[in-house]
Amino acid sequence: MTAAGSDVEDPFREVFARALRGEPCSVVGPGGLSAPLPVGRWNDDDDAHDASLLRHCRGATIDVGCGPGRLVARLARLGHVALGIDVVPEAVRQARERGAAAIVRDVFDPVPGEGRWDTALLADGNIGIGGDPERLLRRVRALLAPGGRVVVEVAAPGTGLQSSWAALHCGEVRSRPFRWAVVGGDAVAPLARDVDLEPGPVDRHGDRWSTVLRRPW
Repeated sequence: MTAAGSDVEDPFREVFARALRGEPCSVVGPGGLSAPLPVGRWNDDDDAHDASLLRHCRGATIDVGCGPGRLVARLARLGHVALGIDVVPEAVRQARERGAAAIVRDVFDPVPGEGRWDTALLADGNIGIGGDPERLLRRVRALLAPGGRVVVEVAAPGTGLQSSWAALHCGEVRSRPFRWAVVGGDAVAPLARDVDLEPGPVDRHGDRWSTVLRRPW
């Protein structure tokens, strides 16, 4: 039992599902610093900044950490073969409701089409999945066909590389801590080179930043 007045602890997937269903949710990082989880933006229709990001996608595209599916659904409407993967069943359910192809899957588990994807998309800060961007990029590279690309949304240049523990809080319910990372535009090129991806320039889209990392032929 949980003592009166203390938070109830649930797995990450359950707390994230609450947020996707509309419960106010915050992410709590080092030192107890808290920020709202931007679920509203993830649930909105894609916007001009998203369009600037997606124009870098080529051919068959896998959206890693697709969430409720706004980007993978847009890719499908643009004529791409597109698949979203996410560890949260509620996210996949909502993505499918948008008309997207999506499955419940951890990127580090076997993934359909491994070694044949033209593009892997890491949007909305998903380069931070697992708290180890080098490991994630190495895994994503393995999903690509030779000559494929990773389209990555990054934090503003000057942010560097930060990795820490975080937790989600929805009211009195909190998730178990999980590792997350933030990668700035100044830190992504060295990570890419370490896993044999060729970094491109960092582009700005309003208040968002992205780059394209290419797998050599």
